[in-house]
Amino acid sequence: MDLSLIQRDILITLITLYHQHSHTIKGEEIAERIQRNPGTVRNQMQALKAIGLVDGVPGPKGGYIPSALAYEELNLNFSEGDTDVPISRNGETVQGANVQEIDFTTLCHPDICHAVIKLVGSAKLFEIGDRITIGPTPVNKLLIRGEVYGKDEGKQSLLIATSEMISLPKQPIKNYMSSPLKTLRCLDTIRDALLLFNHEHIHGAPVIEGSVLEGIVTMSDVAFAVENGLPLSTPVTEVMTTNVEEISSDVKLFEVIRRFKEREIGRLIVIEDGKPVGILTQSDVIRVFPSL
Repeated sequence: MDLSLIQRDILITLITLYHQHSHTIKGEEIAERIQRNPGTVRNQMQALKAIGLVDGVPGPKGGYIPSALAYEELNLNFSEGDTDVPISRNGETVQGANVQEIDFTTLCHPDICHAVIKLVGSAKLFEIGDRITIGPTPVNKLLIRGEVYGKDEGKQSLLIATSEMISLPKQPIKNYMSSPLKTLRCLDTIRDALLLFNHEHIHGAPVIEGSVLEGIVTMSDVAFAVENGLPLSTPVTEVMTTNVEEISSDVKLFEVIRRFKEREIGRLIVIEDGKPVGILTQSDVIRVFPSL
């Protein structure tokens, strides 16, 4: 059937919101998202309902839901267990849009690689020249970076020139961590920490008593202590950080990359069966994946 541009825009927005929230969507929510008059949206909803693309749910908590025919009309294929593939602009995830399909239109050219990105959501959220990141995808953890050079608002798709394609490492961090741990004890001093750092060529070590993780001491902690006049005989417990970031050894490497960035930390203590067994640093990640 021939839908107008506004009808397609309303329908794809309804499907996007419904897919995100799993409840009925009010016309006002759609109007706000696509920046249209609520009365216009309500009128178009009646037309979409009449041709079987939208179902109305009455009552105070009512609204609209897309019909199965709506997915067919827009060539959208959702199945139970589908995972949203995020799309971000300038490092910020774009709300109201995710990626359903990636179709590479040029792969053989030595200088360019273009792709068509089919969205669940409105292409109006993007502008020509936007630098975007897509992914990671659910199976192969593919991450794609590029620039928008065109868009088709009727088909809700973006045309991008890719600048980078990366397959994130999917193995657990126990395959990348440094182990066995180089550790300090609670009675060790700043001098002991410096000797350990120098001998092992490391910049930080956990403080462990028995099998209990008490804290972590880094070269920055030591430098701060020395600058403030603390003697080298000071116990490491007085300068260590007690709020230590821990992570299970079976977590996949790609899952921890964002944690490093978001929490602005340089290392994680890896835990297995409740005990510290290794350490993962930003340097370990960069060695595996330098482009991050």
